[in-house]
Amino acid sequence: MSVLHLLGTAGEGGAETYFVDLTLALASDGLAQAAALRPHARREAVLAEAGVAVETFGFGGPLDLLTRRQVAGFAGRQDVTVALAWMNRAARHTPKGPWARIGRLGGYYKLKYYAGFDFLVANTEDIADWVVDQGWPAGQVACIPNFAEAPAETAPAERAALATPADAPLLLAMGRLHEAKAHDVTLNALTRLPQAFLWIAGTGPEEARLKALAVALGVADRVRFLGWRNDPSALYRAADVCVFPSRYEPLGNVVIQAWAHGLPVAAAASQGPGALIRDGEDGLLVPIDEAEALASAVGRLLDDPMLRIRLAQNGLARVEAEFSQAAVVAQWRDLFARFGAD
Repeated sequence: MSVLHLLGTAGEGGAETYFVDLTLALASDGLAQAAALRPHARREAVLAEAGVAVETFGFGGPLDLLTRRQVAGFAGRQDVTVALAWMNRAARHTPKGPWARIGRLGGYYKLKYYAGFDFLVANTEDIADWVVDQGWPAGQVACIPNFAEAPAETAPAERAALATPADAPLLLAMGRLHEAKAHDVTLNALTRLPQAFLWIAGTGPEEARLKALAVALGVADRVRFLGWRNDPSALYRAADVCVFPSRYEPLGNVVIQAWAHGLPVAAAASQGPGALIRDGEDGLLVPIDEAEALASAVGRLLDDPMLRIRLAQNGLARVEAEFSQAAVVAQWRDLFARFGAD
């Protein structure tokens, strides 16, 4: 008996990264799993190496009449007990069968795609409450947060390789190059932090505009656009401060990851980070879209080593208490066991 994960996207992003992280963590805990994916060579290889049975499917639009039937055949061959759909496209193609259907929600998704599902899992309490407010039965929804881990063997990324002085204050921004992530706010804040360098890790539709903005603001010589990276832990370990000014963010997995790596965070008080961070205790919160306030918060952290240490220690304690891999995997295993997958 196994759990079938369905991921219908082919891109790179926070949800796709966590999909791999959770599947690998469950594999390490001994859970039999299979994965139905859109073609993606790296994901396929990583999961297969961990012993996860992988097949790829089209996961097309409304006219795709084949994927659901093909996935059903794969599920039957894998003796699936639970089918776990990651995001809307996967939910649309999750077939009915002798298995329970569970949807994993990392945002305020359209619930029409989950009609007839047996259970929904939200990664924040607010999303779980919202699902119930939309009329979903309270007994068929739960919150299981994302976990964060900092591999002990990972060395910091080499600053010299990215033309960054060893003694410069280094800010790290993680996330898609999308308007919602507000990287433009960070670039504007950098104009008020003349000694600092900024690494931005991610890809997306705003790349050309952000690079042009960096030039226009006169900070391009201190900004490194890193593209998509498969070594986030090395980046967290190299930086001095994590900046996370998202305009819209249901959770803020970057915050949890920064905490796990002992990195202090300055973030905008959007929904997810605003709920996660206890301002002044384990991070600093600033108003959304206020570059001057973000620069001021970062400046406080750079000027006060003891503040950085205190926030980082408190953030690490939050991870150990609430967002550790062991705690989160145990919650998933308990849920799967309810539907016969153990």
